[in-house]
Amino acid sequence: MFSKRLLILTIISYVCAPSIAQTDAAWLKVGVNFANVSYNNDGEVDDAAMLTSFHVGFMADINVAKILAIQPGILFTGKGSKIQSGNANDNFYYKATANPLYIEVPLNVTLKIPFDSSKSNFFVGAGPYVGIGVGGKRKIEGRNLAVSYSSKEKIQYSNDDPSTFNNEEGAGLGVMRRFDYGLNATVGFQLGKGMFALNYGYGLAKLQSGSNSSADNNNKHRVLSISVGFQL
Repeated sequence: MFSKRLLILTIISYVCAPSIAQTDAAWLKVGVNFANVSYNNDGEVDDAAMLTSFHVGFMADINVAKILAIQPGILFTGKGSKIQSGNANDNFYYKATANPLYIEVPLNVTLKIPFDSSKSNFFVGAGPYVGIGVGGKRKIEGRNLAVSYSSKEKIQYSNDDPSTFNNEEGAGLGVMRRFDYGLNATVGFQLGKGMFALNYGYGLAKLQSGSNSSADNNNKHRVLSISVGFQL
């Protein structure tokens, strides 16, 4: 399992590092995530169950035309969801939190509309992303009348080899799929060497290991992010 994870992270590094090194600009991005998971076949989410997390990483800015750029990146990012019934002082109370951590590689095509100067612009873009689960924790707490309980454990991931689509290794109950993928949308402003952006990640892979992602739109990541960036 460790060797597979190391191999995949090495491949990601070789893919992303040259892009960032040979770009027109490179950015450090940090920000907050408001993560959730779709709960029905239409892909809807419960806003009350939103989980706050974070992201940090690097983004390249490769200009292919005057107002068009390709933006590959690599991020360390948290996703997940929170389920809660009742309050902590109630006789019947339940709260479950899952916060998986991923190394994520987005690749956006971005339209830039200059204003004020050549170094400031409004931008909007979209593209795919892929991610690999590398950590995270699950936490459960609650009360049934006078009996309180709690547990905390590391998230288990399947030993999924993405080249074997029909035979996911390590699949099982309570085990999360290691590989995530989906679509990104981003909008924001670049002001000189600073940047502010809103991002939305629309997951296409189910969280449960061994499940069929194309069967419906249930149990997939949904992440709204606010980012600030600093040009390197």
